Amino acid sequence: MVDKKWGGTTFGNSLMHRSLVGMLRVVDPRFFYFFTYIFILPPCIFTKGFRFAYQFFRYHRQMSPLRSFIMAYKNHCIFAQAVIDKFAMYAGRHFEIELDGYDNFIELSNKPEGFVQLSSHIGNYEIAGYSVIANKKRFNALVYSDEKITVMNNRNKMFDNTNIHMIPIKKDMSHLFEINEALSNGETISIPADRLWGSSKYVPKKFLGQEAHFPLGPFQIVTIREVDALIVHVMKESHMKYRVYITRLHYDKNASRKEQIEELITGYVNELERIISLYPTQWYNYFDFWAQ
Repeated sequence: MVDKKWGGTTFGNSLMHRSLVGMLRVVDPRFFYFFTYIFILPPCIFTKGFRFAYQFFRYHRQMSPLRSFIMAYKNHCIFAQAVIDKFAMYAGRHFEIELDGYDNFIELSNKPEGFVQLSSHIGNYEIAGYSVIANKKRFNALVYSDEKITVMNNRNKMFDNTNIHMIPIKKDMSHLFEINEALSNGETISIPADRLWGSSKYVPKKFLGQEAHFPLGPFQIVTIREVDALIVHVMKESHMKYRVYITRLHYDKNASRKEQIEELITGYVNELERIISLYPTQWYNYFDFWAQ
């Protein structure tokens, strides 16, 4: 059984992170893009993550072996760009942001009730927090509790003058109490919905032509609290430009809990497949997503 639990941290140590932030204040991020392509990424072709990326393009996108290899390497290059862009934001740089469906976010933000915002490991979701989400409703983002201290400190600085709060995922499941309290207070909760976290419960769903397991927890939270839900993807368009896709997920609140969850997951998977079809090299999945 492949471990699908959410457990990634940003590569590097505190000194590397601080140095990168300092250099990005004066050096164009494209210099670091080029550096990673030439000196850091080539060894990645021998990793399991690269093999799974290759298999995605070869067997799920039906590409030739050579094309699959090229696309897998391009995928790693764009992932490196996403990480560098995150640190560029820490250094004070700004990106052009185009919004698709922002009225969905504003509509739910103006309601007194809280709502859930679902994300995926595609694009550069963190950029949205620094660039788009700014309103009177408090925004709570679930984050990995063992992330590097420099990354957490930089996030805190970025969010210092905003209404954004981080909720670390904890082994004792205490984050669930924070989630429940936030929704009770009419706040927003941001949750990744394509990886298991906390609980191992999942829902099987056909995804890109084959059955995959999606975490039950995020969809249970939505239905138990009877709140509205969005799915948000932040996709890199060019060197300094991102496009944010915000889609409303509808479900019948009068239906049974099982039917509600099925509606939500179907909507989530359909939108994830759509975005992957538009940006296939920006899905950062480095394990066998379809392993049982």
